[in-house]
Amino acid sequence: MHHVAARLIGRIPKVEVALERDAAMAALAPHQFNLLREQGLGSFPLVTAEQVHGNHVTFVGEPSASPIPNSDGLLTGVRGITLGISVADCAPVWLVAKDGSAGGLLHSGKKGTELGIVPEGIRSLCSMTTLSPKDLILVIGPCIRPPCYEVDFAAEIRRQAHEAGMTDILDECICTACHPERYYSYRRELGLTGRMLATLTLLPR
Repeated sequence: MHHVAARLIGRIPKVEVALERDAAMAALAPHQFNLLREQGLGSFPLVTAEQVHGNHVTFVGEPSASPIPNSDGLLTGVRGITLGISVADCAPVWLVAKDGSAGGLLHSGKKGTELGIVPEGIRSLCSMTTLSPKDLILVIGPCIRPPCYEVDFAAEIRRQAHEAGMTDILDECICTACHPERYYSYRRELGLTGRMLATLTLLPR
């Protein structure tokens, strides 16, 4: 992928995260930002979504106050902005044009998948650009999966993307609950845990 940076910041050792969501995220934020900075992404404004387990996606055309309310997906065609989604069992889904001209980041857990946020993201990205689903690559990041969870929503995301006309669908098939040393898992840690930060940046050419 040219001119695109996609990252997933997993568990950060030594940060106490057996906390409610907002407190855990506040504890992690400076560490996550430092890691982005170390990867050369520190100069780009970070735009995040409120994440209400819905299917609403928002187009980000400029740096804006975050989190963007009532949104579980962020799309952009603008270089030099980092989109961010927080996850701890739900799937981070990257949707990127093969030519690096546009992209999106979606939060798709059991509920968001049922509501079809991924096909919504594909439709929206294609309607705001001249791209078709075949011009896109979809990547499903680490998320909870059977047997640790009763629903295989990652398989449903793959099916939905295929049905939407996509041909390049990549799934690493990694389960967050199976790898507590690398990832946070809401289910495994009974709700008191941190959040991984998934990011997507269209890099200035």
